[in-house]
Amino acid sequence: MGWFGWTRKSKAPILHVASDVGTGPVVILVHGIASSSVTFENLVPLLAGHHRVISIDVLGFGESPSPEGAEYTMEEHVEALDATIRSLKLKLRFVLVGHSLGSLIVSRYAVLHRHRLTKLVLVSPPIYVPPNAVSDPFDRAALGVYGKVYEYLRSNKEFTIKAATRLGRLSPIKNVLDVSERNWRAFVYTLQNAIESQTSISDIAAVSVPVEVVYGTFDPFLAPAGLKIVGQMRHVTVHKVDANDHLIRPRLARVVAAAVG
Repeated sequence: MGWFGWTRKSKAPILHVASDVGTGPVVILVHGIASSSVTFENLVPLLAGHHRVISIDVLGFGESPSPEGAEYTMEEHVEALDATIRSLKLKLRFVLVGHSLGSLIVSRYAVLHRHRLTKLVLVSPPIYVPPNAVSDPFDRAALGVYGKVYEYLRSNKEFTIKAATRLGRLSPIKNVLDVSERNWRAFVYTLQNAIESQTSISDIAAVSVPVEVVYGTFDPFLAPAGLKIVGQMRHVTVHKVDANDHLIRPRLARVVAAAVG
């Protein structure tokens, strides 16, 4: 069933609002694949003193619903996010922050609902382009590796779940990584239909509000080729955080908070 059939059969679901704290200008946080809103535990305290900070679990992850028949396309993720934001009945424009997969989702949302935003903040964005579209041999090879790794993860359920469990135990943020029987379908379909088949570069190019990109130099999911393209866009400002990986650790959280403003 495609996105059109899915939305015709039922309205986009309301996602789980994991937290809604603080007062002031609204900031909405959207996490990445195989995770939940615990992703932002180092960021929320930095923002809540001067903002109303709303953390939302992505479709199929955290405590958000996993609709029967969903294919977890980018369109489905964005429709669910839009339905949830509309349910909050916000009167003023807001800042939208996405981490990893969340950065791709909010980029598409920003194109479709640009009148609702004041700023877009993309944290650790996995921006990929087709390898044959890149001239630099190193960048082209790196993009090819991502595709092979993701295909392996999708095709080897037992390995992927065990590996995620081991990595989750080592993470400084408790429960930040979750790949399990419960969300396996959401993981596989989201990886294939929203990350691997993304249109993030054209989405970011079409955004009309300022875009802040924050990433760590040790991020294993960062594709230099995609970041170079986005960094050349006039409305995009890039912030590099030395010695930080994919997680929002305290140092990277401080840079994200400053980017939010």
